[in-house]
Amino acid sequence: MLIGEYEHSVDQKGRLIMPSKLRDELGEKFVVTKGLDGCLFVYSLTEWEIFEGKLKALPISNKNARDFTRFFLAGATECEIDKQGRFLIANNLREFAGLDKDVVIIGLTTRLEIWNKEKWKQCSSNENISAEEIAENMSELGLI
Repeated sequence: MLIGEYEHSVDQKGRLIMPSKLRDELGEKFVVTKGLDGCLFVYSLTEWEIFEGKLKALPISNKNARDFTRFFLAGATECEIDKQGRFLIANNLREFAGLDKDVVIIGLTTRLEIWNKEKWKQCSSNENISAEEIAENMSELGLI
């Protein structure tokens, strides 16, 4: 299961170490693409196929569906772990997420998110996230 929070640094060549705990679950090859909220999404090949299938099922006649599909697929890149446990993040994806040095990788069971460290601090701060408010909204979805 992809869970946890890990801090790492992107090197000058745009490579990032994938934590070994996540590497085992993710596999040696995986897909990195633009994510929501200004981060990158990382999917195992199996999870990517599931996600890609959902995108394929969207109606091509719907503009929002076309835009949504373009957003995720246009920048998607298959990555591979090297012998040092690193992978290269494409320049366009690094620019999109503002990944210049310090990053945070978070596990969300079916995918990972890669965040600029400062952006993650802002996004996950107590000022921006109220667990109680979120819980109230999740009860409407039947989660709690």
